[in-house]
Amino acid sequence: MDYLLQQLLNALAFGAEYALVALGLAIVFSIMGLVNFAHGQIIGVAAYSVYLAALLGLTSPFGAIILAVLVAAIAAVLLERIAFRPVRYAPTTTGLLTAFGVSIIVQGLFQLLVSARPQPVTVLNDLNQMWFLGSFAVSSLQVLELLVAIIAMTSLIWYLSRTTIGLAIRAASRDFTTVRLMGIRAGRVVAAAFAISGALAGVAAVFIVARRGSVTPDLGFGLVLKAFVACVIGGFGSLPGAAVGGLLLGFIEVALLVALPEGYGDLKDALTFVLVTVLLVFRPEGLFGKRVELGDKEI
Repeated sequence: MDYLLQQLLNALAFGAEYALVALGLAIVFSIMGLVNFAHGQIIGVAAYSVYLAALLGLTSPFGAIILAVLVAAIAAVLLERIAFRPVRYAPTTTGLLTAFGVSIIVQGLFQLLVSARPQPVTVLNDLNQMWFLGSFAVSSLQVLELLVAIIAMTSLIWYLSRTTIGLAIRAASRDFTTVRLMGIRAGRVVAAAFAISGALAGVAAVFIVARRGSVTPDLGFGLVLKAFVACVIGGFGSLPGAAVGGLLLGFIEVALLVALPEGYGDLKDALTFVLVTVLLVFRPEGLFGKRVELGDKEI
């Protein structure tokens, strides 16, 4: 029973992490139709900001969390202003290539300006402690991940439902042209969406650094790929779908690790993609996506 509870908590923790990053991707995609693969480097910027602050004497985990969230939000807004605003009305492929280009550039800057090797970060170590409840041991980081993910999702729902900019973001996800005709500034709505996306990336960065205890130039790239899969599972552009897709992906990965024989754990990712592909064969629009008739394609 303890083993099953431990694996359930693992699945919830990984799923919460995927959900946070997937929500960041989904909120930008819902407005701009942009799959922002540079989102992983926003996670990297937040992680390296904590690393540099620790070198300068920062010792408070709470201060590191606030710093990571603020830096990630600001970096996301700057990224939108510098890289994505000039190509806002360009074809979708242009935005996608821009995102990949920014990701490669930022990752290269991390390697040139800091180091290509992992750099230790100890300021967040206190977040990753073992708690013992009788014979059951649980990581404090897993509990915090789940709680913070719930708080972040609840806060996002409140913000999108109760604030002017939040309502504008929801409206823009349905019909951006009509929102602009009503006098709402498009740039402000897009910037707000990127700021929210960046803040979620900053939260994810804190948990990644606390778990690994180090930062690397490619810190967020693999996580964004997993979050992309989560968005596809849930239905791209759907915020509830992104959250559910992230949690489901976490459960799939942990279930495969438990089910696979010892020594075959490296097959986890491959089998995960196989299961996702099977799901999309029967539900190509995702769990919460809407089926769109694209018409017959000429061959």
